[in-house]
Amino acid sequence: MVPPPPTNKPHVCLSTIIIMSSMALMDAYLVEQNHGTRKVGICIMVTVGDLCFLIVLRYVAVWVGAEVKAAKRGYAMILWFLYIFVLEIKVYFVYQNYKADRKSLDALARKALTLLLSICIPVLFIILVAIDHMEYVRAFKKKEEIRNRLFWVVVDLLDVLDIQANLWEPQKKGLPLWAEGLMFFYCYILLLVLPCVSLSEISMQGVNISPHKMMLYPILSLVTINIVTLFIRGGNMVLYKDNRVSGILMGKNILAIMLKTCSFVQYRRQLQSAPPAFGIELQKNSVPPPVPGLLLQKRHVRHHVQFWIN
Repeated sequence: MVPPPPTNKPHVCLSTIIIMSSMALMDAYLVEQNHGTRKVGICIMVTVGDLCFLIVLRYVAVWVGAEVKAAKRGYAMILWFLYIFVLEIKVYFVYQNYKADRKSLDALARKALTLLLSICIPVLFIILVAIDHMEYVRAFKKKEEIRNRLFWVVVDLLDVLDIQANLWEPQKKGLPLWAEGLMFFYCYILLLVLPCVSLSEISMQGVNISPHKMMLYPILSLVTINIVTLFIRGGNMVLYKDNRVSGILMGKNILAIMLKTCSFVQYRRQLQSAPPAFGIELQKNSVPPPVPGLLLQKRHVRHHVQFWIN
């Protein structure tokens, strides 16, 4: 039997507390939105679901804690995918209950739901990245570059959650049914995939992590978050007169488009002006120059062979 790997127990406990506390709060929303016998049934169903999720979390969280000091983040991606997959299903049912009961304009509870998601989801991502535990990244400057790039991931998560929160927070005029469903599942996919892309960039580079090579996530976030959400907010503001559209995050999207475009142009110039790769030079220089003594020995052997043949 394979022994369990050495784990970072504080890391495991912290991630488990964040996950299960957010799940329990979402369960409280689901239970409070129902009445009578239906309330008891919902309570039993979410309790059984949380117990099953806790059993799976028991094994996945141990492996996540074991890879904290390593260069890989494979189990961290699995844990993030499972967490967002289950959490967003609960968020969808909470949102549908708010939509069915439009007379209940409990703005404080809806704002609290947005605040809960905007705290728990980015905090869990920061815990799974575990920058301070990256012992293989020795240089302070390189670690700060990674931290700055992951800061953009956290800001993008808040941007997506703000778009999603427009669905359950009170509005003067509701969006069409197809627009609401499309907006929810678009944000759902972004929350599932984009943080895993950022984790995989760190994982694929291994010990020799190079922040300037982490360009896949900035490209995806530029298109799927900064450009698309700018059009979503603009459409809600112009077509549906939604006064909840965040002008600050629209300004963030415009600034991010400008900054990331300049970064891509600068990165492309550096690639064009860079010297040849070290591996190519090494391959060219891998063949040792001929040694004069060996050339004389080969000529001597060739002379004797020709003498005996003739």
